[in-house]
Amino acid sequence: MSGARFRRRALGVVSALLLAVWGPLTASAAAQPGASSGTSGESGESGTSVTPDATSPGKHSVVTWGASADRQGAGPADRSYRLIVRTSVGGTNMRIRLSNAFGEHPVTFASAYAGLRKRGAELVHGSNRQLSFGGASSVTVPAGETVLSDPLPGKLAAQSDLVISLYVTGAQGPTTGHGMAMQTNYATAGDHAAEEGAANWTDPMGSWYWLDAVDVETSTAVGSVVTLGDSITDGWASTTDGNRRWPDYLSRRLQAASGLTVKGVANEGISGNKVLADGAGQAALNRLQRDVLSQPGVRTVFLFEGINDIKAHSGVTVDDMIAGYRQIIDRAHAAGKCVVGATVMPFKGWSEYDAASEAVRQGVNDWIRNSGALDAVTDFDRITRNPYDPQLIMPFFDGGDHLHPNDKGMQAMADAVDLGSLTSC
Repeated sequence: MSGARFRRRALGVVSALLLAVWGPLTASAAAQPGASSGTSGESGESGTSVTPDATSPGKHSVVTWGASADRQGAGPADRSYRLIVRTSVGGTNMRIRLSNAFGEHPVTFASAYAGLRKRGAELVHGSNRQLSFGGASSVTVPAGETVLSDPLPGKLAAQSDLVISLYVTGAQGPTTGHGMAMQTNYATAGDHAAEEGAANWTDPMGSWYWLDAVDVETSTAVGSVVTLGDSITDGWASTTDGNRRWPDYLSRRLQAASGLTVKGVANEGISGNKVLADGAGQAALNRLQRDVLSQPGVRTVFLFEGINDIKAHSGVTVDDMIAGYRQIIDRAHAAGKCVVGATVMPFKGWSEYDAASEAVRQGVNDWIRNSGALDAVTDFDRITRNPYDPQLIMPFFDGGDHLHPNDKGMQAMADAVDLGSLTSC
């Protein structure tokens, strides 16, 4: 959209509100000097991270939203997807990352748009703008690779409902996406990505497809934290469409706090994920580069995983878990990141609970608290356990299955994080 056209649209009351949130949008990404896209093979640890585009002096790119990529079922070949995400840190020159990491065939994004949500699948009038890739309006991503869009000029506010609309053609075989979004997204047959209305978006869905990260440009003093976890981090048992996962509550705390340099939060939880073994998504060890270390502007890794390894009765020992944690810590430190770890929460009453797995949990938590291997520790176990039976989650926080916390538990977890610890190294 040209600057003149946008300014004409900005005369109305609704568009005046839009300017306060989305900022002046004055040129197409394809016309910007230095705008380019990049691809990298990131289906596993062999891939290299995307090289960030040049940014303004004193600024850099910082991840404002993320969702771990995983293998999904086959997708229709001619379909549009409307994906709703909540930003954390605000900034300018927004970019999206599209992933075909788990695809077995190339996938073509015939068009891609970014706008702001009004309600449901409806966008704020005048906000939907076309994205480009190396100056082109479409891009084909080979199997196993990812692509960055060109920067989209203008401001994007923190805590915005950003809507990415994709028209996908040629999809076949497994797709790449995030299965448990805890967010209602929308799909429809044919090309409707440019539309701002909701009339054609008749197929609600609970997953994100192909979109796995959004970043913005902001001061080099500002960074992000990536939460590496399982279903508790992914938000299971929190309110759908409420942004009440514990990383969401943490994001709001960071935005409200003054004097902190960590403002962004990327949620890289996968339901059922393990530290050591692939299964529900690649193991944390195997997805660390793609989901965490490749993200721009990351200062801190928040490591909160282990319950799925422990309760699986696969023979995993305390020493096995410690060895896995140490690999993650060492690799994150080698990449210049702080690492904050959290203790594993109680799960008595869950179907897989027994004395042997509880003993492993206790041994793991003792190491997390006392080894000194982590730059800081948040004691989620202490915050959420029942004082009358510390192997149980507190009833007030129990989402109903004795493992996953409800909204109140999620908020208590976020409130337990020492915000200063996120810049602890």
